[in-house]
Amino acid sequence: MTLLTVWKDTDPSVPVLESTDENEIREALATLGARFSRWEVKDFADDAPLDEVLALYSSEVEGVKQSEGYTLVDIVGLSPSQENYDEVKVVSREKFLSEHKHDDDEDRYFAKGAGVFYLHVDGKVHALYCEPGDLVSVPANTTHWFDMGTSPEFTSIRFFHDDDGWVGHFTGNPIADTFPTFDQLQARRAELAAA
Repeated sequence: MTLLTVWKDTDPSVPVLESTDENEIREALATLGARFSRWEVKDFADDAPLDEVLALYSSEVEGVKQSEGYTLVDIVGLSPSQENYDEVKVVSREKFLSEHKHDDDEDRYFAKGAGVFYLHVDGKVHALYCEPGDLVSVPANTTHWFDMGTSPEFTSIRFFHDDDGWVGHFTGNPIADTFPTFDQLQARRAELAAA
């Protein structure tokens, strides 16, 4: 269940919006220029090679490339079975948790696992808890950060308009330190699902 939570950027204690409704999420993000959609989730083995997972979604990927003009697509994964998991998760989490922006859109499809994108726009923070099946596009030059949690495990397809791939321009703003984390939003999502 995807969850969108929105706060004023000066008050992370009281949400001004909290929704699991796909249409409401799509509409709220569209006001920021962000796109949100869902694909059918396809099954694959935990140890499936990443290129095989990418091939499972070839028709969906091709559709996004055609409609949005992307020229580079790759797939990344993080799993506790990786040899250097502990090192990679710490370095990656610290990097992505710092507020930044890109010259390019940041499109991600979650084939497995979850993560939270936080978009900091117009005096508000929009936290989108993504799950398998979610495709989100953060528009170019939108300040944001990403939290993969303290025990990350995910497989994600990434789209780029050029061959430079992921290039972040960090703002130095410590705002990410004051908002609920992936783990806290995951717990809130579970509460809402149980209600």
